[in-house]
Amino acid sequence: HVQLVESGGGLVQPGGSLRLSCAASGYTYSRYCMGWFRQVPGKERGGVASVISDGATTYADSLQGRFTISKDNAKNTLFLQMNSLKPEDSAMYYCAADGRALRGVWSLVEHAYSYWGQGTQVTVS
Repeated sequence: HVQLVESGGGLVQPGGSLRLSCAASGYTYSRYCMGWFRQVPGKERGGVASVISDGATTYADSLQGRFTISKDNAKNTLFLQMNSLKPEDSAMYYCAADGRALRGVWSLVEHAYSYWGQGTQVTVS
C-alpha cells in the first residue's frame, strides 16, 4: 500500500522560499516516477516538476529556474525547493508517484500517475 505524505507548505511573502517534502512508504518499484503538481480552486491540477528513477528531471517551462525537484533515496523522500515565490504560485501542492519511468511532458500529466498525497497548501502573500 503506497502512501505519500506532503509537508512544508505555509504562508510566505513574495520573493521568499519554501521547501516541500513528500515522504513515501510502501513503494517497492525499481523504476518509478515521482512528481509535484499544484492546483488552485476552479482549475485543473497542473504539473510542476518530476523526477524518475534514473534521476532525470522535467519541469514545467514557466517554473524552471525557480523550482528544483530532488529526492533522497535513502529516506524515500521527495523534495521541491521553491525560490523567488510569487503570489501566483499560491496553490495546493500535491506529490504523486507511479511505477513507470515516465519521461518528458508525459511525466507532468496528472492522469499518468497512480498514487497521490493529500496535498500541502502554499500561500504567497
